[in-house]
Formats: sequence, C-alpha cells, structure tokens
Amino acid sequence: MTIDINHIREDFPALHQLVYKRPLVYLDNAATTQKPKVVIETLVEYYSKQNANIHRGVHYLSQQATVAYEDARCLVQSFIHAAHSREIIFTRGTTESINLIASSFGKKFIKPGDEIIISALEHHSNIVPWQIACEDRQAILRVIPINENGEIITEEFEKLLNEKTKLIAIAHISNSLGTVNPVKEFIEIAHKRNIPVLIDGAQAVPHQGIDVQEMDCDFYCFSGHKMYAPMGVGILYGKEKWLEELPPYQGGGEMIKEVTFEKTTYNELPYKFEAGTPNVGDVLGLASAIKYIAGHGMENIHQYESSLLDYATKKLLEIQGLRIIGNAGIKAGVISFLVGKIHPYDLGTILDKLGIAVRTGHHCAQPVMDRYDIPGTVRASFAMYNTMEEIDVLVEGVKKAKAMLE
Repeated sequence: MTIDINHIREDFPALHQLVYKRPLVYLDNAATTQKPKVVIETLVEYYSKQNANIHRGVHYLSQQATVAYEDARCLVQSFIHAAHSREIIFTRGTTESINLIASSFGKKFIKPGDEIIISALEHHSNIVPWQIACEDRQAILRVIPINENGEIITEEFEKLLNEKTKLIAIAHISNSLGTVNPVKEFIEIAHKRNIPVLIDGAQAVPHQGIDVQEMDCDFYCFSGHKMYAPMGVGILYGKEKWLEELPPYQGGGEMIKEVTFEKTTYNELPYKFEAGTPNVGDVLGLASAIKYIAGHGMENIHQYESSLLDYATKKLLEIQGLRIIGNAGIKAGVISFLVGKIHPYDLGTILDKLGIAVRTGHHCAQPVMDRYDIPGTVRASFAMYNTMEEIDVLVEGVKKAKAMLE
C-alpha cells in the first residue's frame, strides 16, 4: 500500500483555498494540522444528534454518547498499544497532560533537594511545568545539553543521574528542530535506576507508530490537533501502577465516588483524573482522526513524509546562504532554517504573501534558539497531505524573498 496523495488532499477542505489570490501551501503542521472531512463530519454529527452529558444520564442520548466516548478511549489504547483502557486519560492536550503529572507527581514524590531532568531540546510546555513543580517542592531542575546537530548528548544524560533524580521528561521529537530522540534507550538507562520517564509525544504520534509497552515509558503525552483531530483534546497515558498512586489533579464531578462535607472518596481510573464535563465531541473527533490515520497506514505515512523531508532538505540547501538549524542523524518532517542575515519574521511575512504558511520565531523553544545564538528560525513542517510540488513552491518563494530582502 502506498500513499494516494491526490485522494488524501481531497479529504482536507482547508487545503483548497486561495491566500492572497494564490493556492495555499500549508507547511505549518508542527503547530497544527488541517482536518479531514470525516473529522469535521463527526463533530457535526455529534452536536446535531448525540449531544448529551455522559456517564450520568439514563436517557438514550446520554447512553449513546457514553458508549461512543468509551469506545474512543479503547481506540486510543489500541492505537498506542497500552495495556489497559484505564491507562488512557483524556485531557485538553499535551500541555495539560504534562501539567497533570508535574502537579500530581510533584505532590506525591518530590521533596526538597530532589531533582528532575529535562533536555535542552524541550518545548516550553515540557519546561515550565517542571520549573513550577521544582519551585513548589524546593527541588532542582537539571538540563541535558545538546550538540551542534541538535542531538541530546547521551553521556551527559547519564552523568546527571543520581539518587536524587525522581523523574525524567523528554520530547520524543523536537518541535523546533525535528530531532528524533532515542527515547527507548533513555528509558532503559533510567529504569536501571528505577527512575520513571515521561515522554512528550506531541510531534511523534502523527508521524510514526507508537507502542508504549514496547517503549516502556511511564507516561506518554500527546495532542489531537497535531494529528488531524480537533483542538482542545489530548491524551495522557500512564502506567496503571503510577496513576493509582498519584493524587487527583482537579476536583469536581466525575472524579469522585462519594462526597460528604467530611471526606471525599475518589473514583477509579481513569475517571479520577477527568473532573467535570468532558470534551465529548472532540474526543469523538480524535477517534475519527485515528481511524483515518490507520486507514492510510502509519508506516506508509512515515515513509512518504521521510521522502518529503529528504527532498525539501536537498532543494533548500541549494539556495546560497541558507543554513538548516538542527541536523540530527535521525529527523522527522521538520526543517528549521535561516537565510543569510535575513530575520526569520521578514522571510516568513513574504512567504505568507506568496500563499505559503510557515512558522517563524522561537517555536516555544527559546532555550534551543539561545543554544544557537539566534533569534529564531523559519520552520517548514510536513504532513501526509503535502507534496513535492509544494516544496518546489516553498523553494521558489524563499529565493524570491531572499532577492527582495538582500
């Protein structure tokens, strides 16, 4: 089976529009992906016919919505190969998933003087929650350095591990550079010292198959909107043994078994971490997105996007003065680049006028930019609906912008 690019592109209405009278070339997929018709139709169907609060109602609509919601949980479990559906917690996205663990794990296990380890590649969402946790618990945040190619230095990682290390939090794939980290190796190293590991999988889940049991991570976090699903829905996977021990992140309806003014008894997994009315419609949209991805085959998607990355890298490097920031040996479909002394914002603005959507700036990864002593980059990021022809348009656009700005 191979990718039928024309068929795929027909599934995404947003791709078929003009921007400044030019066909849209959408290369900002690391920020968010466009949505296929099947996901949009799922949302319309839910709010048109099924809309009801779940778990609490005896009436027909509530029961139908509850079944669909829990079926979606089982689908996510299968998609990432978790052992149990109760290990799947619905959140608003990767950011909330990480904050949940930072808060609950911190309360339970982090004491003054303890250490948490992250890497120099992290998105702000995998930095700030740990800073807050360390401030709250009087703990210390340690950072693994990266080399010039944008790769975590494994030897430096091992040097940081000690008896005070309580948790490690690392991105599977860097959103700013596209580096694919050897997370399984890091997990094995950490587990030899009985240190749990959280993986930020926001950039990985849309592009490669995930098996959390084979990886043996303790927590895995990702967002729906980066994998063709709606915004405002995400997943926290946690090993049951950890989730059972952690205290709730928020209080309210659904996360309780019994409430009195004297004491509250918390609900079983996964509901202990799902306080309040859930985002049912977007969870169903996430399920539709997972089915859509599975229908095209994750391995096929991965191979096709790898070919896009290879082609774009080759073509962009033919432009005089262009340099790619982050040249890891193993990369996902992200290219961060600069052209001469042109500010990335200026370059991105001209590309926008040519109908080309890229991201400019620090990409919520300011420490990465500081590592290279640059203000930011232009980032082109690919999805399964992008084409070689769109990359050609990008290359010509960069050349035109370069000629104008220099």
